[in-house]
Amino acid sequence: MFQSFEVVSRPEQAAPRIKALRALFPELGINAVLVPRTDEYQGEYVPACAERLSWLTGFTGSAGMALVMEEKAMVFVDGRYTTQLAAQTDQSLFSAGDLVGCPPPVWIEQNKPEALKLGIDPWLHTPSEVERLEKALSAAGGQLVLLGHNPVDRIWSDRPSIPLEPVFVQPEAFAGEAASDKIAAMAATVREKKAKAILFSDSTSVAWLFNIRGNDVTHTPAPLSRALVDADGNATLFIEAEKLEGEAGGYLRRLAQVKAPGTLLGELEMLAKESGAVLLDRVSVPFAVLQAIESAGGRCVNVSDPVVERRAIKNEAEQNGARAAHVQDGAAMVSFLSWLDQQPPGSVSEIAAVKALEDARRKTGLRSQNPLKDISFDTISGSGPNAAIIHYRVNDDTDRMIQGGEMYLVDSGGQYQNGTTDITRTVAVGGVGDEQRRFFSLVLKGMIAVSTARFPKGTRGVDLDPLARIALWKAGADYAHGTGHGVGSYLSVHEAPQRLSKAGLAELKPGMIISNEPGFYRPGAFGIRIENLLLVTEAAPVEGGDIPMLGFETLTWCPIDTRLIVRDLLTSEETEWLNAYHAETREKLLPLVSDEHEAEWLENVTRPL
Repeated sequence: MFQSFEVVSRPEQAAPRIKALRALFPELGINAVLVPRTDEYQGEYVPACAERLSWLTGFTGSAGMALVMEEKAMVFVDGRYTTQLAAQTDQSLFSAGDLVGCPPPVWIEQNKPEALKLGIDPWLHTPSEVERLEKALSAAGGQLVLLGHNPVDRIWSDRPSIPLEPVFVQPEAFAGEAASDKIAAMAATVREKKAKAILFSDSTSVAWLFNIRGNDVTHTPAPLSRALVDADGNATLFIEAEKLEGEAGGYLRRLAQVKAPGTLLGELEMLAKESGAVLLDRVSVPFAVLQAIESAGGRCVNVSDPVVERRAIKNEAEQNGARAAHVQDGAAMVSFLSWLDQQPPGSVSEIAAVKALEDARRKTGLRSQNPLKDISFDTISGSGPNAAIIHYRVNDDTDRMIQGGEMYLVDSGGQYQNGTTDITRTVAVGGVGDEQRRFFSLVLKGMIAVSTARFPKGTRGVDLDPLARIALWKAGADYAHGTGHGVGSYLSVHEAPQRLSKAGLAELKPGMIISNEPGFYRPGAFGIRIENLLLVTEAAPVEGGDIPMLGFETLTWCPIDTRLIVRDLLTSEETEWLNAYHAETREKLLPLVSDEHEAEWLENVTRPL
């Protein structure tokens, strides 16, 4: 299994760990410390050795930050994780904070804790974060203390080792462009900015730039690494030598000098003493790096990581790979959903469903000669009230049987060498009540509205996000997460800069892949989400129109449960879209479905309304 269901942290473990952390305060000259979820590479997903927030607090979500003071402790999370936070942490020890509306700098400014001396690990915070903290502490009469080592690591006696998984090459047939050409383009950026070099601190940027992949972090095949490219096109890759065995080692040494990660600061200090600036992205680089360059007399110039947009706009090979990966993944979903539909209510657990889905992806991958490399994130497998936890992760403690009269929500994805998938389906188990079916229909209306959108160039995700919510808003409802996120090409399932959300300020451009996943969640009762991935494309001209338009091509092909639809709530246009979608789903997936029962099920569930 690519996914573990073991309970790795419990609320009761936090008290002695918080006590041990506070005991270090006098020695460190602080009376508070920030513990973020991120690691030294500023990644969303982190290796086991960097799961400091989880180890300390019990909270296992992918976004959060703990503020531990002498008498008070808080964990800040966003709207996806409020229910999970309450379940996973000792509420007598931790209070909940709002990571979006009132993050730690804002909380400090508003509450002005007396004489706060806040310690941070400068490798775990970006320059932008440090500036906000310094401003907030200054306003509150406090002080920021940059720690020479991470205090959590000192008390974490059984901390796992750093990952040393082997690196492998992503073939040009899938990447669509040679790494040497990508490096040359980055060198041109350095020359254009009249700088000495550019630093890439985001491991996914490095993976894309060098056409490499790895397994240092679960579900995200980017080896933990950093890179420098100078104005002459010379590249230096900072990565553990133990990862570079066989083909990958020779391949990378032809492209770049390979040096140990521990030499990075020394290399940057030498650069700082030469003329010319170092380009870096203050949003993703650790503050420790900026500090090293400036302390050596160097000059840093803030630029948006130029890989980010190039990576987001998929080339022809990446687009074709995504199309093929999604058809294959759709066939696996048909195998799983048809199997689930035949099981008596109450006979399948949430964990058993996850195992069955991963098995379906493996078997379909073998038949297609495009094996499943990993899942793209831990599968969200929630039934009844568990489905109302937006980012629910089933484990041995929370596992429950999928009962009749409930909806079952499964949000999952696969990592294939030709593409990354992410799909959510909510299905009925037995007869489902009218209220649940009504909200399912409202969520579906929002998903269709985004799928069929036409919009002018320059449109941002924030502009389209209301399309997914308007039906729910009219019913006095909403959901506490974004409507969509960017998706990589055999890279991270969450990729910047494109987003469909209230914070989605990046322009949507042809070639970008984005998810479309509105939902509705009633705590303690049920949860609904329907998700397809979309490719931004040039739209066909609109008759009578006078400006070029963009639109979306659907990548995901899998039946949507029509048993949950209140047909009177769909317009004729929405019904027409759904029928056409199901007809194309049937056409694309039937050739890949080898089992007679699965084929019959697919025919039945894609019949037109």
